[in-house]
Amino acid sequence: MQQVHEFLYEETQALGEEVVIELRPPSPHLPECIQPEPFLANANQAPLGRVSVGVRCGENGRQVRYLQAQIDVIGNYVVAARDIDRGTLITSAMLSERGGNLGDLSAQALTAEEDIVGKIAQRPIRSGSAFLAHYLQAPHLVERGQRVTVIAQGSAFRVSREGEALENGALGEQVRVRFGSREIMTARVAERGILVVDF
Repeated sequence: MQQVHEFLYEETQALGEEVVIELRPPSPHLPECIQPEPFLANANQAPLGRVSVGVRCGENGRQVRYLQAQIDVIGNYVVAARDIDRGTLITSAMLSERGGNLGDLSAQALTAEEDIVGKIAQRPIRSGSAFLAHYLQAPHLVERGQRVTVIAQGSAFRVSREGEALENGALGEQVRVRFGSREIMTARVAERGILVVDF
């Protein structure tokens, strides 16, 4: 219990000013857990609200048990300062900060300004609402049918050529590009009208 508590505290410390962790004790019928190694069952989500914590026990962590925890983090998160229409590019002036229990927010909620500013609202967002990941989309830097420059680069070379984008793409997305009539390759969107292939 002590090690799981410490592990959860480490994982949640950066999320807010105050963390409250309630751990359900394991079944008293289980044998003692030797060399416990806690891990998060769902590693790609922030450990907030009801969380399942795995614990590997024994040599080579052969036995695995799961404990249930309730994690409440009191901190600040970003909400819409006013109603935002669909298709609007979001700026920091449209945001305000609110304090509260981050565990009450959806797992999809974006709490940091840098994850929100510069994105486009995919649906109307009401004043006071938190921003959910699927409400927002990064703006397209490449449009389908656009003439683009593709830069192929490696440690000792850099070559560029013109092509036609076959799909829309936001920063960091992979997009198919056609050269001439036959050749098609995939490249990463680096900036407006410019894609990169790393070798």
